Amino acid sequence: MKQQIDKFVTCIEQQRFFEAHEMLEEVWFPRRFEHNAEVQLLKGFINAAVSFELHKRGRQPQSKRVWANYLKYRQLLYKVKSPYLREYHALARYIEEYNNSLKTH
Repeated sequence: MKQQIDKFVTCIEQQRFFEAHEMLEEVWFPRRFEHNAEVQLLKGFINAAVSFELHKRGRQPQSKRVWANYLKYRQLLYKVKSPYLREYHALARYIEEYNNSLKTH
């Protein structure tokens, strides 16, 4: 999982948002029917990457809607019990900083 998170961040840094989405979907997809906070949080991070891709394509209204989905799942950071909790918090800070940088450009 750590490897997928690292690859996700690298893809975001390189503005390869679709690939970032794919990195976490590898982990999320097989578990998508589980009803737990970690799986839903992963879905939120995937939504963040989709939001960035939509923004890149000039589709701001859709990007904002998908970002709202990320924010809905973000609150689960405080409910997740996972060995990757530190990485999830760092990832949330990173993607939120990235999102804020989009507003200034």
